[in-house]
Amino acid sequence: MSIDVQFVKLPALKVASALGFGEQPETEAWRKIFAWMEANNLLGDIKARRFFGFNNPNPSPGSPNYGYEQWVTVPQGMQAEGDVKIVDFPGGYYATIECKLLDIGEKWGELVNWQAGSKYRMAPNQCLEECLTPEILIDAPEDQPFSIENVGKMQMRLYLPIVEGE
Repeated sequence: MSIDVQFVKLPALKVASALGFGEQPETEAWRKIFAWMEANNLLGDIKARRFFGFNNPNPSPGSPNYGYEQWVTVPQGMQAEGDVKIVDFPGGYYATIECKLLDIGEKWGELVNWQAGSKYRMAPNQCLEECLTPEILIDAPEDQPFSIENVGKMQMRLYLPIVEGE
């Protein structure tokens, strides 16, 4: 099977970070980010922002609970408050593919399998998931941001950190 892998150098980014934990931590993390953005007048400028997330911590066998950390890029000078922290992300070199959120598990598997058969090895940087359609979540009813309808429409870009070599 062939997948359309692109190579991207992510620049250093300043991000606001919120953590969710439980059986559906993505919802909690997104709610915290959106509430912080609203309080800081950033929701009206949604197209100027990038939204990245990742498991933190990963799921563990036998437990339905795991963590999810949600990031949004922010202008210089933004301040942390409450559950939201400001993080300086150093950037890095990534292999990426696009997918629908509905297919994210399968697509992560394809990207990892691609890497295993390539001349690249995984770098120690963070794997990332970029939401390309955050407006779907913003416009969703508060109690159903990840409804099956929304999950089917959401576009994502997966980022696997890589370096060339053995």
